[in-house]
Parts: sequence; structure tokens; C-alpha cells
Amino acid sequence: MSEQNIRLGEFGFAGDDHVVPFDVEALDVRGRAVQVGPMLDQILARHDYPEPVARLLAEVIVLTVLLGSSLKFDGKFIVQTRTDGPVDMLVADFATPGSVRAYARFDQERLDEAIAEGEASPEALLGVGVLALTIDQGEHTQRYQGVVELNGSTLEDVARTYFRQSEQIPTEVRLGVARIVVPGDSGAERWRAGGLILQFLPAAPERSRMADLPGGDGDEDDNGNGHPEDNAWQEALALLETVEPDELLDPTVGTERLLYRLFHEQGVRVYEGVDVKDECSCSRDKIKAILDGFTAEEIEESTEDGIIRVNCEFCSKEYVFDPEDFE
Repeated sequence: MSEQNIRLGEFGFAGDDHVVPFDVEALDVRGRAVQVGPMLDQILARHDYPEPVARLLAEVIVLTVLLGSSLKFDGKFIVQTRTDGPVDMLVADFATPGSVRAYARFDQERLDEAIAEGEASPEALLGVGVLALTIDQGEHTQRYQGVVELNGSTLEDVARTYFRQSEQIPTEVRLGVARIVVPGDSGAERWRAGGLILQFLPAAPERSRMADLPGGDGDEDDNGNGHPEDNAWQEALALLETVEPDELLDPTVGTERLLYRLFHEQGVRVYEGVDVKDECSCSRDKIKAILDGFTAEEIEESTEDGIIRVNCEFCSKEYVFDPEDFE
């Protein structure tokens, strides 16, 4: 987190597609908040997903942005689901300093059946499986991956479980997604989403006892948040509970104003954040390098009508190659 801090009222608001780090010193909590608008709308419009699929992917994108923007090194943060539901895979990755890309895979027939039967909740569409959170620092480094079970849980619940099990930090996550008419935008509906992550990081060692983990001996409340006896953390949770999902993404509220509403009595400080943008890392050279590793048989199998076509699943860009380039 930057040492330079800016108090509310002394600067222009961050606006859409900008992550705002913050802390509330009186409650020993820190976090990040974001509202995503044009970036999210561009990603979802490009693929023209059915609305239930778009909502799920939007949640994954916001979660990825909130977690990936905390990286202090050059690398990627990747969130991916693999499940047995109609929407069997969701992928989003955040590449420093602020590039985001994402896509979803789903079975249209099973999706239509689920909607017709009234089983179109996010949990039902995902089904049972896992959510993997991966940190990739690039070549010559080992990836770190945390895996959390998906079994009827919301993505918010999964994020809480991930932090409790892997980082052992009491964490609360709130996400909101909607397709709304943005004021001043000719009445067109646009996808918007917002999110907020809050973490308890008390300085006093006697307040640092963690939740009950395998092999641990701490205490945990009924919600799995830990520190039931700590008034500061419970107060922070109670304040965050007052936030409605639509407030997280409301363009007339804004991220800093929302933080002020929540924590003005305790004193909230915001820091210089980071812009996020819709940007894919695919390139012709990268794809050619992959094809260079194909055998002659694989090249032949990939050739259709005398050419090789490769479509990027993230940005939908098509690359065309001559098979003779790989002989």
C-alpha cells in the first residue's frame, strides 16, 4: 500500500474501473473497493453470454480484481471454477498492473433446462466442483494455488473460506452485479458490478488469534469469521452488513462516498489505487510459439480448408496461419 494517502474531499473521485485501497485504523481493518463499468460491459458484450452466465462471470471478474490488485510484484492472479453444473467453467485473470480478461464455458441445453425448471440460482448453475485461485509470478517461478470446494456456496462464501484456510486472515467479501440504465447514456442498459473486501489485521499479538483451522486452537463464530470476542472486528462486520448489493455498484454513490458512509465515524483513509482495463495478453507470436511445438500430425489435424484458425477464448480475436509455416 502506498505511503501517500489522500483524505476524502481533497481529490477527484476514482470513478469506474479503479480499485481503491483503504484502511480504518480505529478498527484495525483494511481493504479494497471497486466499481467496474465500461471494462465489465466490454468483456460481457463481446461474448454475448446469456444473462445468468454473464452475472456469474461478472462476480468472478470483480473477485479477481479485488484479490489480484493486491499483488506487489509483476505477475498474474487467476480465478477459475471447474464444476459439474450447466456453467462448468469460469475463468478470469488479472495481470499487473491492471489488465483483466475473462470468459465462461456453459452448456446451452442444460442452461435452458435449468432456467425452465426455476433452477437458475448461481449455486445451481455452478453445481459441485472446485474454485482455484492461482498466483503466477512468471517464468522460472513456482505457481501458488489454493483450491476451495464449491458445493452450493456463493462466491462470497468461497472467498471467505479461501482466506480462512490459506492466509488465515479474517476476511469479509461483498459483491454486487446488475444490468442497469446508466444516467446520461441514452437509456442503454449496461453491465455494472462492485465489490468490497475487508480484512482484520490487528497490531496487538493478543488480538491475532486466528480462526479454528486444522491443527489450530483458535475460536471461530458461527459465520466462520473468527474473533467473535473482538469488538473491533465485529463492529466492522456489522457496518459492512448494512451495505446493499446495489449500493456497491451505484454510479451516483461512488466508491469513496460509500466508504465514507460506512466508516466516517471511525475515520476511513483511502490510498492511491490502480486502474483496471479490458486487455487480453494473447498475440500472434505467442500462439505461433505454441503451434511450433505441434507435431506434423497435430498440424495436419488443426488444418481446415488449407489454413489453421485459432480463436482466443478470452477476447474472441481470430488468428490465421499457413500450415506450411510449421513444416
